[in-house]
Amino acid sequence: MNEGNVFWTKAAKYVPLVGITLGLFLVVQSVNGLKQYSYIGGQGVPQNVVIVSGQGEVFANPDVATFSFSVIETAKTVKEAQDSATKKIDVALAKVKSAGIEDKDIKTTDYSVYPKYEYTNQLCTVNACPPSKQILVGYEVSQSITVKVRKVDTAGQVLGSLGDSGVTNVSGLSFTIDNEDALNREARVKAIKEAKDKADALAKDLGVSLVRIISFSENGGTPPMPFMYAKTEGIGIGSGEADSRASIPAGQNKIVSNVTITYEIR
Repeated sequence: MNEGNVFWTKAAKYVPLVGITLGLFLVVQSVNGLKQYSYIGGQGVPQNVVIVSGQGEVFANPDVATFSFSVIETAKTVKEAQDSATKKIDVALAKVKSAGIEDKDIKTTDYSVYPKYEYTNQLCTVNACPPSKQILVGYEVSQSITVKVRKVDTAGQVLGSLGDSGVTNVSGLSFTIDNEDALNREARVKAIKEAKDKADALAKDLGVSLVRIISFSENGGTPPMPFMYAKTEGIGIGSGEADSRASIPAGQNKIVSNVTITYEIR
């Protein structure tokens, strides 16, 4: 019995030491593993690098035209101003829809009601001039509509149809591309090729070898911009006739991608 007690006492004495030793071993291995994988794909930041840039451009015909028109009406009461503005808006919308524009592509972007004041000067006395008097004379109602034309070649017809609808102004005409993802990728591929060609030529001139790509960045494709203009047939500024058309050259849009690539060299 005593020997049994001695055995278990000695075993209990050494078991904690074994656990501590095993724990330290695992900690050391974990630290070594973290050092080995301090960052993805390498064993330290290289000191010898070259940085090159490239630009890619793609030109495409726009497939969407967007413009806005608005109506501004003034009357003695808010209701009178609203009724007057609504009548003109309804006429304009009917013309737009008759050109094949769907409801989903017609959107109100602003609707405002403001009091309208006039200021009268008071007669001055010998001692002072009273401040001007503010008088409410009515209310102003304005409504702005944005229209998206998905058939670019009909944009002139749609704009021309608004000539006698009573709209106050037409503005913000722009031509864009509805889905630019494929064009952005095409521009990026061109930019990357230009950067790679520069890197190959630079490595040859320096007498070094390109090892691998360390980093890549793209500033994002620039918004499409007008590049050149093409003549539009059926020209004739809006004159109130149903078939009148405005001169709307659509031209082409330019999509640009700029990339920067860093290479490790040796």
